[in-house]
Amino acid sequence: MSATFVQSVPTREKLLRARAASAQLVKLSTQEKNTLLLAIANAIEASEKKILAANLHDAENSSLQGAMRDRLTLTPARIKEMAQSVREVVALPDPVGEVLAEWTRPNGLSIRKVRVPLGVVGIIYESRPNVTVDTAALALKAGNAIVLRGGKESAQTNQCLVELMTAVPGMPEGAVELLDSSTRQSVHDLIKARGLVDVIVPRGGVSLISYVVDNSVVPVIETGAGNCHIFVDESADFDMADRIVINAKTQRPSVCNAAEKLLVHEQIAAEYVPRIVGKLIDCGVEVRGDERSRILADGLKITVAAEQDWYEEYLELRIAVGVVRSVDAAIAHINKYSTKHSDAIVTNSETNARRFLHEVDSAAVYWNASTRFTDGGEFGFGAEMGISTQKLHCRGPFALAELTSSKYEIIGTGQVR
Repeated sequence: MSATFVQSVPTREKLLRARAASAQLVKLSTQEKNTLLLAIANAIEASEKKILAANLHDAENSSLQGAMRDRLTLTPARIKEMAQSVREVVALPDPVGEVLAEWTRPNGLSIRKVRVPLGVVGIIYESRPNVTVDTAALALKAGNAIVLRGGKESAQTNQCLVELMTAVPGMPEGAVELLDSSTRQSVHDLIKARGLVDVIVPRGGVSLISYVVDNSVVPVIETGAGNCHIFVDESADFDMADRIVINAKTQRPSVCNAAEKLLVHEQIAAEYVPRIVGKLIDCGVEVRGDERSRILADGLKITVAAEQDWYEEYLELRIAVGVVRSVDAAIAHINKYSTKHSDAIVTNSETNARRFLHEVDSAAVYWNASTRFTDGGEFGFGAEMGISTQKLHCRGPFALAELTSSKYEIIGTGQVR
């Protein structure tokens, strides 16, 4: 397949370098890739002041507020977490070359299916500079070149991080490329670069993901928004439910696995709704509710939840509360309004839990645990490219193994058909 012409010459040159680098990366041994990654982790820690200075420049020149500003901001602790996530990728088994299946045909042909790199991965993301490091580490470990198109809000931080990564000894030229973020032209060029780029990963808000999906001629793996639900069933332990709801909503409200909706079984609603609404308000959460929850929480500050609220990913200290008549009603509600990211049930009924786990159509479904665990690191995958909410190629944390494809190796002794 011939490469489609890319309008922007600087972008085209970077994509050509990435394509050339992908051919070099596939030749690297596991040890060689791990050496590169350890050097990246060390460089990040050693350059903390430089990274923070670049990040401060971005923050001072940004109008971002709330969740997006939190995503942009780096701290010494977050820089250490970035370096640690790279070391966790080093510790993971190398997926490249893994034999997925092997068999011999009656004619003597030996066939085996093995993992291979995808090639060149393009990622388009918004204001989270840690994504720059996490995705590059995963791509490199899986033998891929990566083309990064971050948001203009974090341009200086991303530039600093990419310069650190590409400067480590032995890094193939073009293995990590950063596109210009000052205009949307580089996004257009990247998603039209069929033949130079093998897959695009959009990671951000609904509008960004929709634009890429609707306009890309390169295959896309969606990482979706998170309108995540918690359903407190009639047999739930209230103390456990409190811990899970408060954690899922308040621990870091700006991320896609934070809970945005709370459903409560009608049999316990009279007692539990005012209890949890009060605790959420004490935590600084704005609470919206359906008619039944507002009646039950009379005297507490709970406003009307409009129809649009049930679809919305808030990404801030806000939650909508609804009362449902059964586990069936909760499942139906979630499957209607959810973004199919992460949803949880709190219950002591194994029957209801199993039905919920089986019938809720989301990438991650929880029984008695917070939705905040939907994360590559928490699943033991190291870092992640994002959380895929689609069903083809991968679903859930899009991590190291999902950055590979497969091919068949067939060994014969002269067979002809």
